[in-house]
Amino acid sequence: MKRVFPAIWLTSRAIAIMLFLALLLAIASVVPALLGALYAGVAIFVAAIAADVALGPTQGTLRVVRRPVPPLALARDAELTYDVVNRARIPIAVGVIETPVAIVDFAEAAVRASVPARAETSVTLACRPRERGLARFDTLYAWAENRIGLLRRRYRTAASEDARVMPDLSAVEGSGSLAKRRTLVEAGLRRMRLRGGGSDFESLREYAPGDGFRLVDWKATARRGRMMVAQYDVERSQNVIVALDCGRLMTPRVGRARKLDFAVTAALSVLRVAETANDNVGLVAFAARTLVDVAPHRGSAHYRALARASYDLQPRFEEPDYETAFAALRRRQSKRSMFVLFTDIFDPVTSAAILAAVSTLVPRHVVVCVLMNDAAIETALDATPLTARDAYRTSVAMTLADERATAIAILRARGVIVVDVPAPRLTLALIDAYLDVKARGVL
Repeated sequence: MKRVFPAIWLTSRAIAIMLFLALLLAIASVVPALLGALYAGVAIFVAAIAADVALGPTQGTLRVVRRPVPPLALARDAELTYDVVNRARIPIAVGVIETPVAIVDFAEAAVRASVPARAETSVTLACRPRERGLARFDTLYAWAENRIGLLRRRYRTAASEDARVMPDLSAVEGSGSLAKRRTLVEAGLRRMRLRGGGSDFESLREYAPGDGFRLVDWKATARRGRMMVAQYDVERSQNVIVALDCGRLMTPRVGRARKLDFAVTAALSVLRVAETANDNVGLVAFAARTLVDVAPHRGSAHYRALARASYDLQPRFEEPDYETAFAALRRRQSKRSMFVLFTDIFDPVTSAAILAAVSTLVPRHVVVCVLMNDAAIETALDATPLTARDAYRTSVAMTLADERATAIAILRARGVIVVDVPAPRLTLALIDAYLDVKARGVL
């Protein structure tokens, strides 16, 4: 480890002693009888400083190493681990300090450790990423004190490491709220039989509300005297393609996270479920130009590559080019596919552009338009206006809400499946919509 200039600082204990001696000097100027005590105190303090210098630790007796940074996920707690080696013949107290990281918050400014003589220990520092993207961990700083505790030695060591902050996929990867749905997909979509439009006939059952008339088996209905529908095995190896709008409408924040953060998390979650169901998954992200374009394939390796390609997508203050993005999708995907568009509808111009773009994909493809309820609009509508300013805000919110509702109604009338829920419920609602599409066999 290398020294930091200034390499030695006085500790709070040393500063307190010096202040006491200064006070004693002031009093001794009035009461000369205290001069002896002052001289003795100064002598003891100087001797203690000399002893502190002699005891160390020295530069070569301390070593601090950060272990490889663990996987980081947006808004999920993680721990950094440090190995502290003390080669000195005395026990020491050590503090470890990280260089600030732009997109990661640390629980403490410094993490402390007490290390016995000629021993090694490890300490952890809690951290929490607040943005997706590349987190660059840089120089590691440390300070050390011996038992006397008057001098603090400061060191630094090069510890550069880049880590990816990925979307939080714990819901489908671990024990989160969607773990049961993932189990359902693994155990069900691969083997269980669902009603739908698959190619392999499985059985008959009675008609239930929500079943399409195209599923009715009229011969079986005539034989049994009641409406019967055919059930088929769920089709696999179908295309599920996510289109992410990274334009200006995805920049607002819902709580601490941006709308695009919720969208990326939900997108990768539903693609993970679709990959588990043996579907081909792909991703297109665009703003004024295409930012990410991953063609649909299947397999865990492909999904990991897709996640790496999209983990650091950031919203841009520019108008998205829906027409170009969807024209490219139409040219490449002649096979019937499921397109999931993440965007927002906030004004008539944007609504018209989205309607024109998605209409070109229907009815050849299944189109799901994923929106997030705007919390600001809902808050303005729920509040009781008390002033003229409040009334104006409520009026604007009502206009925007009506325009949004109109656009959503038009989308649904044209055959687009619309998922419009608050941002925290987005992942759950989207996976439910995917399972429903698979169950009904409309893909």
